[in-house]
Amino acid sequence: MATPIYHMCRRDEWAAAEASGSYAGSSQDRADGFIHFSDAAQIVASAAKHRAGQDDLVLIEVPAETLGDALKWETSRGGALFPHLYGALAVSHVARHAPLRLGPDGRHVFPWGLA
Repeated sequence: MATPIYHMCRRDEWAAAEASGSYAGSSQDRADGFIHFSDAAQIVASAAKHRAGQDDLVLIEVPAETLGDALKWETSRGGALFPHLYGALAVSHVARHAPLRLGPDGRHVFPWGLA
């Protein structure tokens, strides 16, 4: 069974990735040298910490196993292991994506039963 991992980006960044076939990450990802991902248990907290109040986002889901050796699980916040992709993400590896909008309470409303 595939392990889904998640990444949030701006809608315009994702539109550019779809047009080119590849996503190089956000400006923060590029500065850090890898694309930040979260697992299903981490994504809500990651959104609250790194994307609080941001609207017009897209949530993407990728089966971790499709990324090969470029994906590393590394210690990060609170000692937890987070998935980091060293290299660009081929759009063809994305299983699904959906808008990540803000709800009336200012928190993100997650698709696919995440939350």
